[in-house]
Amino acid sequence: MGIPDAVIEEVRQRGDLVELVGEHTRLKRAGRTFRGPCPLHGGEGPNFSVDPQKGFFHCFVCGEGGDIFAFPMKHLGMDFLDAVRYVAERAGVEIPDPREEAPQADPNQPLYDANAFAADWYRRQLASDTGRVARDYLQKRGIGGDVVERFRLGWAPEAWTAFGDVARSQGIRNEQLLAVGLVKEPKQPGREPYDALRGRVIFPIEDLGGRVIAFGGRVLDDSVPKYLNSPDSPIYHKGQELYGLGWSRGAIRRAETALVVEGYMDYVSLAAHGVPNVVAPLGTALTPEQAERIARYAQRAILLYDSDKAGLRATFRSGDALLRAGVEVLVATLPKGEDPDSLVRSKGGEALKKYLDDAVDVLERKIQILELRDFFGSIAGTRRAIDLLIPTIRAASDEVLRGVYLRRISEKTGVPQATLEREVADGPARDTRPPGAPDRRARQEGRRAEDLGARQPIKTRLGPERSLLLLLLRDDTWAERLAREVSPEDFRDPVYRRIYEGLLHTEGRRDAEAKWLENFPPEVQPVIEDLRASQEAADVPADEFFDANLRSLLARPLEDRLREIDRELAIAPADQYMELIREQQAIRLSMRERNLPIQYGVTRQVLPQ
Repeated sequence: MGIPDAVIEEVRQRGDLVELVGEHTRLKRAGRTFRGPCPLHGGEGPNFSVDPQKGFFHCFVCGEGGDIFAFPMKHLGMDFLDAVRYVAERAGVEIPDPREEAPQADPNQPLYDANAFAADWYRRQLASDTGRVARDYLQKRGIGGDVVERFRLGWAPEAWTAFGDVARSQGIRNEQLLAVGLVKEPKQPGREPYDALRGRVIFPIEDLGGRVIAFGGRVLDDSVPKYLNSPDSPIYHKGQELYGLGWSRGAIRRAETALVVEGYMDYVSLAAHGVPNVVAPLGTALTPEQAERIARYAQRAILLYDSDKAGLRATFRSGDALLRAGVEVLVATLPKGEDPDSLVRSKGGEALKKYLDDAVDVLERKIQILELRDFFGSIAGTRRAIDLLIPTIRAASDEVLRGVYLRRISEKTGVPQATLEREVADGPARDTRPPGAPDRRARQEGRRAEDLGARQPIKTRLGPERSLLLLLLRDDTWAERLAREVSPEDFRDPVYRRIYEGLLHTEGRRDAEAKWLENFPPEVQPVIEDLRASQEAADVPADEFFDANLRSLLARPLEDRLREIDRELAIAPADQYMELIREQQAIRLSMRERNLPIQYGVTRQVLPQ
């Protein structure tokens, strides 16, 4: 059986060619297109172009090209109908496969169904008589009926079990409702679970395929907590999702800029007033995973957070995460007392443009704030200011940008740039990207150290980097396995990083006469020879040796963050203390689940006075 033309066209429209190709090669934005090595003929240069606006790809070397369906046909050998199904699966378009008599059910489908039922029920409550107060509230905030329908906004009535009672009457079990956080267990035994969201405007959170995976709820007044959010579940991981990305990714690509706001209402308000290239994290600050997702669509982000203390903390933590992902980060400063929502409501979407045009680099914004607080008026204040600015330099993944930052701080403080460089080097950049995440950055960290290595004796550090290179040099079949988990940027020693990069390029092409060594700079060849001659761990099973050192390497950035949290806890105010403790516990849980070694000791938790 075929697939209806209307369905094929829907798949074409909802499919994301950049994401699809990005699963098979590394792409980097180049103007309005994306470039990278050709996955079709196995090229190494950036000769493969993807144009998301036109929906076509083309290789300037092998000449292959086509649309979103042609890529899996040419690269994976599929026929047309299989290619359509392949793209549909990634785009969230359901196409029944007639060749499968009993297709395997998704074990999480009941959870998606529960959320879909909830979204529809909340939407109907907003349209009912009981939802009038919520409709009036949204209307006052400039959110009309078309926007309500577009973002599927809803209303959760005040009654304690109104939703749960209806859901259970429709055959949705409590286990499903509890799993996605729609209801909560009662404290008194024998009673039914009660509704988690009550008396709130509801914002459904969708994945890129349009499925509802969670909810956010906002009160209509100034009571606290202002927002309640779904907990993590088998279908929802807060730190990996961005509110509105499914609606805004095309606009972000066209504008080549992502506007990052704090929450749901800011997002919906900007979208309602003609500002479409927006996303919102589902918390106070961006996670590394969220920053990486933004980097897929734009090389520049403008942060539009509140200017209070909490907003500024979130601004700079988010800025550092985006810098690590290779994104240019600017900060827009709105008038005192204004946020993105209030500004566009009172003055319209065009009024925001002035503040976006005046946005400054994230480091420059830090300097402005420190200057307003008179940090540079004393020796002790200047020392503290440098401590606060250095993390942003370390986060910058671009070597040139680091140099600009160092020069700017040197000019501002009078501290020699060489001194600042040593300060930065004393604490290596903390790369908290998800292990094995695609590298969309043109990071050149360590080039200066490599240049010094050509003139000075090379100093290397022992540890998992050396151990893994020992294996790769003994047998190049390990290179393919390691490349799936580790990028060159995960190597902190610049010499080892250079060797690893070279081994990836020479994989499968090493000759017995060792002519492949000629591809390496003369200054690293002695280190390679030393590693090749080493008999370290020669009697240890290779698989065990590889796994142990790989896990140690993947654990390092997480342990770095644990150490940083420990330092932050010592000076954290009470409102931030528990947030840090929760982050610490989440990191440890993640490390245990992934079987990563935890070498760093348990933090001594003492509540602040």
